[in-house]
Amino acid sequence: MFPLFGYYSFLFFFLVLCCFPLPCFPARIIPEQITVITTDTRNATWHNFTRFKDAEKGSHISGMSELKKYFQRFGYLSIPDNQNGNFTDVFDTQFESAVMLYQQKLGLPVTGKLDSGTISAIMSPRCGVSDTGPRIHSTKHFAYFYGRPRWERGSPMTLTYAFSPSNMIDYISLSEIRTVFERAFSRWALVIPVNFAEIEDYESANIKIGFFRGDHGDGEPFDGVLGVLAHAFSPENGRFHLDEAETWAVDLEKVKSKVAVDLESVATHEIGHVLGLAHSSVTEAVMYPSLRPRSRKVDLKLDDVEGVQALYGSNPNFKFSSLLESENSSNKGNVLNCRSSKWTFSLAVVSFFLLLMIT
Repeated sequence: MFPLFGYYSFLFFFLVLCCFPLPCFPARIIPEQITVITTDTRNATWHNFTRFKDAEKGSHISGMSELKKYFQRFGYLSIPDNQNGNFTDVFDTQFESAVMLYQQKLGLPVTGKLDSGTISAIMSPRCGVSDTGPRIHSTKHFAYFYGRPRWERGSPMTLTYAFSPSNMIDYISLSEIRTVFERAFSRWALVIPVNFAEIEDYESANIKIGFFRGDHGDGEPFDGVLGVLAHAFSPENGRFHLDEAETWAVDLEKVKSKVAVDLESVATHEIGHVLGLAHSSVTEAVMYPSLRPRSRKVDLKLDDVEGVQALYGSNPNFKFSSLLESENSSNKGNVLNCRSSKWTFSLAVVSFFLLLMIT
C-alpha cells in the first residue's frame, strides 16, 4: 500500500490527466440566436411572448393570436379562410407546422413546441424582411427573392448609393456613417463583379439609404427599440431603411447602452437584400435574419458568397481559398483555446496535489 498523497499517487493522477484529456467542445455550442438575453434588451411587444413558453399543440392561451401575427409577418403562416380574417388563440395543427418550419429555417431543434430556445429566437432583434413564403425561393441554405431578381447594368457593374438629406441620425457624424457603409459595400464588391459608388443626388441613386421611424410610407412600419432593426427591398428597388429608434453604434466599446446595435453589421446584411439575397438558415452567415444587441457580424461566410455569386458571378480577383483560410483560422483559434483551457486545468490539478505532498 502507498500513502494517499504519496509519490505514486501523484504520478497516477498525473498520468490520468495526460492520457485522458478533458473533452474539448467548440466555442459555439449554442447558436447565437438562442442565447438568452436580459429583458431590457428585447422589444417590449415581443417580450410578452415569454408567456407562451412550453406551449404545444392543443394549448389555448389568451393572446396567442398576436404571436401568430408575428409568424405571418415573417412568412410562416397565413390566416385560414374559415377564421374570418383573424387568428385564434388555439395552438392548432397549422400553427404547429409553422413553428416547425420556423425552427428548421433558423437552425433550431425541430420540436413543434414553443421551447425556450424557440421563444428566445422569436424575441431576438432581427431584420424586417420575410424569411419564407411565396416571394422567397429557398435553396439548401441561402435564399433569393422570388424570380431571382438582380441588378442589370452590364459588366463591370457600378451601383450608386446616397444618404437621405432629411432622414438621418445626428449622434453619429455623416463621415463616420459614410465610412461604415463604404466598408460594408466593399465586402460584397470583393466577391462579385459589382462596384459601389456614393453620390450626392439621393433621388437618382440606385440605392437610397435613410433612417426612419414608425410608419414611414412603405407598408413596413418600424416598431421602436429592437424588434425589427431595418429592412431593404429586392432589386431593382434600392430602398434601404433603418429604424431611427434604435441606438446605433459604430464602436460598441464607446457606446455602453445594453440595446446598442452595430450599424456595420446591419448595413452589411441589408446590402445582401439590396443585391437580391433573402435570409439564410446558416447561423454564422451575414444573411441570417437576427442579430443580438451589442454583437457584431460583418464578415461574409461561404454561404453568403456562394449565394451572391450565383446571381452575379465571381469577382475575377476573388479566391475561395482566402475565404476558407480565414474560416479555418477561426476554427483553429477555437481549438487552441480549448487546448489551452485543458492544460490550464491540468496544471492547476497537478499543483494542488504537489501542495498536498509538500504539506
